[in-house]
Amino acid sequence: MLHLLGVGAAVLISFSAIFIRYADVSVSTAAFFRPAYALPLIALLYLLTRRHDTRTRRERVFTILAGGLMGLSFTLWNYSIAYVGAGLATVLGNTQVVFVGLVAWLVFRERPPAMTVFAVPLVLGGVVLATGVGRPDAYGAEPLLGVLYGVVNALAYTAFLLIFRRTARGLVRPSGPLLDATIGALIVTFVLGVATDPGFDLRPVWPAHGWLLALAVGSQTIAWWGILAVLPRLRALDTSVILLVQPGLTVVWGGLLFAERPSPLQWTGVASILGGVALVMLASARERALGRRLDDGARSA
Repeated sequence: MLHLLGVGAAVLISFSAIFIRYADVSVSTAAFFRPAYALPLIALLYLLTRRHDTRTRRERVFTILAGGLMGLSFTLWNYSIAYVGAGLATVLGNTQVVFVGLVAWLVFRERPPAMTVFAVPLVLGGVVLATGVGRPDAYGAEPLLGVLYGVVNALAYTAFLLIFRRTARGLVRPSGPLLDATIGALIVTFVLGVATDPGFDLRPVWPAHGWLLALAVGSQTIAWWGILAVLPRLRALDTSVILLVQPGLTVVWGGLLFAERPSPLQWTGVASILGGVALVMLASARERALGRRLDDGARSA
């Protein structure tokens, strides 16, 4: 049952970029309403579990700032979707798995899995191939620009995850940090919308805002709560495989629903990126499983 719930949450998240494409609103409008519509539900969840929140005011401020990076990531990802399609943009966003390991190693001295050495060239080579390398058969309105936005989105999300992980460490319930991060994302997406997007529009219109509501409540809130609740209770290897379901399925949905047809070179890039991400996830799963076995052995000794 836990596996089914985890896969179900990953499947729901895989529709995030699809909901954005169906909404067909400006980049910043979609980015703003993603946290805006999610905020009331997350606030309700926080009120029900606030006794578990032991963070200081300083930690909450840092979480709000981290949420600003998440809001920046939302905006950059939406640009990537517009320029290179839902499938490729989502695969590019998942390069954050590799970037998190590298930054944690360089900044926090956290030793990455050994397989990262092999994963990095795979991922970076895949990113280059995903641009279509200037070939006329490359998919996307602006493939090179879409890939650049996708990689910068992954870097912004990497920074968010590293800060968020440290401010939420040790908490029984993630609702407090998630609420603060959502507030930060809301502020930044609003500022970016007003400052950079002439099409930024706060008026709710149908059916566009139905899709944005589905994105915020379904993918952003319910699905991620399912991921946070279920995956820690599964084996690390199962967790890694489930998380790879999301980008793979988004590529499928993009092809079926929007006739997104990457070129053979771009497909090679997608396979290379997902292969590199899988290497890092599987290596991390192996190390966590080994660490648990060592801990169990030490306790039984």
